[in-house]
Amino acid sequence: MTRVKRGNVARKRRKKILKLASGFRGAHSRLFRVANQQVMKALRYAYNDRNKRKRDFRALWIARINASARLEGMTYSKLMGSLKKLNIILNRKSLSQLAIYDKDAFMEILKTIP
Repeated sequence: MTRVKRGNVARKRRKKILKLASGFRGAHSRLFRVANQQVMKALRYAYNDRNKRKRDFRALWIARINASARLEGMTYSKLMGSLKKLNIILNRKSLSQLAIYDKDAFMEILKTIP
C-alpha cells in the first residue's frame, strides 16, 4: 500500500482541538494529547450542564413562588393545585417574576383562589 501523509488534515484537527482548549491552564492548553482529553471532558460537562441549568432555574422559581406564597399564608403546592383547578395557566418563571417585581399582581392572583 502507498503511504498516507496526513499533513494538512492532522494539523487542522490538532489546531481545532488546541483552539477549543485555549484558556485552559498549563499543558491542558498546549499539549495535544492532554488538551484533547480536557476538551472532551469540558464538552461533556457543557452538555450536561445545559440540562442542569434548566433544573436549577426551575428550583429557583419554585423557591421564590413558595416564599412569596407563604408570606400570604399559603403553600406552594396548594397555590399550584388551586391555579390548575381554576385553569389559570401561568408558568413558574412568570409567577416568580410577578412575585418579585409586581407584588400587587401576585396578590391579585392569590385573591382569586378561594
